[in-house]
Amino acid sequence: KDSVRIFEESKPNSELCCKPLCLMLADESDHETLTAILSPLIAEREAMKGSELMLELGGILRTFKFMFRGTGYDEKLVREVEGLEASGSVYICTLCDSTRLEASQNIVLHSI
Repeated sequence: KDSVRIFEESKPNSELCCKPLCLMLADESDHETLTAILSPLIAEREAMKGSELMLELGGILRTFKFMFRGTGYDEKLVREVEGLEASGSVYICTLCDSTRLEASQNIVLHSI
């Protein structure tokens, strides 16, 4: 059994390989365009979250899952489609920058 190299990045962590999934310009008030741009990406990301990648490393079969955090598009734009906690930020409120802990202690203020 020969090993097969699938991909090797010549400059790991460079700007060239750490590009966001979608570079875009969108007006926050243009909800239709925003939804048209983000909805397919969100669907693809959700599908990948449920899948696994199996690779043999050093003679041992390893299983990897996909996790997405801070995927590169503007947090405000993502929140428009997915809700306040969409980007994985510790902050859940764009109006007052409350953290999850602060919001849980003051539910009335953050139940809008």
